[in-house]
Amino acid sequence: MTEQTRIFHNPRCSKSRQTLELLEQKGIEPEIIRYLETPPTEQELLHILDLLGCEPRELMRTKEPEYKEQNLANPELTREQLVQAMVATPKLIERPIVLANNKAAIGRPPETVLDIL
Repeated sequence: MTEQTRIFHNPRCSKSRQTLELLEQKGIEPEIIRYLETPPTEQELLHILDLLGCEPRELMRTKEPEYKEQNLANPELTREQLVQAMVATPKLIERPIVLANNKAAIGRPPETVLDIL
């Protein structure tokens, strides 16, 4: 059985809406996770980072005021501390993230998610 496609979605974000629309145009009805209301757990974020092959800051919205307020640019912070910051402040998580076929992609631009379908 194949894993259901999931999207970590923010309906207020145009890229997130465009990515969801693109999936639906391809006949995919993903599980929609409104991550601002239901943030991923630390384990889920670590899994996503592993699938993306990236470090936490590459998945963070570094221009958000919370990034500066929480001093997250501090190079001494560990991977675990950065992941915990994203769980505690999900607004910091880049969006949208699509999971499909045991792979992950960030929908910026939305077409990048087509590579994992």
